[in-house]
Amino acid sequence: SSGAYGPTISEHITMVLLMLLRRMPEYSADLAQRKWTFHTPIRGIHGSHVVMLGTGDIGRNTARRLKDLGASVTGVCRSGRSDEPAFDKVLPIDQLDSVLPQADVLIMALPATASTEGILSRERIALLGSDAYLINVGRGSAIDQDALVEALQSHRIAGASLDVMVPEPLPTDHPLWDCPNALLTPHISGNMSLGLTCDLAVNMFCEDLRRYAEGQPLRHQVDRRRGY
Repeated sequence: SSGAYGPTISEHITMVLLMLLRRMPEYSADLAQRKWTFHTPIRGIHGSHVVMLGTGDIGRNTARRLKDLGASVTGVCRSGRSDEPAFDKVLPIDQLDSVLPQADVLIMALPATASTEGILSRERIALLGSDAYLINVGRGSAIDQDALVEALQSHRIAGASLDVMVPEPLPTDHPLWDCPNALLTPHISGNMSLGLTCDLAVNMFCEDLRRYAEGQPLRHQVDRRRGY
């Protein structure tokens, strides 16, 4: 169903990115204690450099929205190519290390495959700047989660929003729950909760059902060699 989730997940990414940049985790914690505070500075999407790791349907939809809000967006994928004009440039995966130090935001939208497991390693987390934010809506297996916990606890990076983790559900005693400036959601950025997602998925199924009945090649197939 690749192609059905881009709109809803890109909206989730935009939401949590604005929450992080405008320091909503801190405000939420203060307001829960009825504290009237004023946190400065805040940051905006406008003028931010976003690195989009994964340039498929979710990556393309996200790039369009963030570009419209004034960000520059660098895509990173296996091929190093994309026909999506919202990307300012697209680099192959072997150049990921070169762009991480300049990233204000790293967004990950990767499938779970052998090649993506642990792709954001301890060493790559260390390449991110202290004012960088991380957002992951792909699979939790793509991140060295222990290293991320350490980076958040030590304020080595500015914050993170994770919709995917290892394991899921996250145990109640897991240290991620208590990490500063972390937004955790229970794998809900996609799902079928948005009507548009359901409509797109049904339309894709009906298109392939018609093509199957007519003996035509199907358009929405999993490539088992790639894993998605």
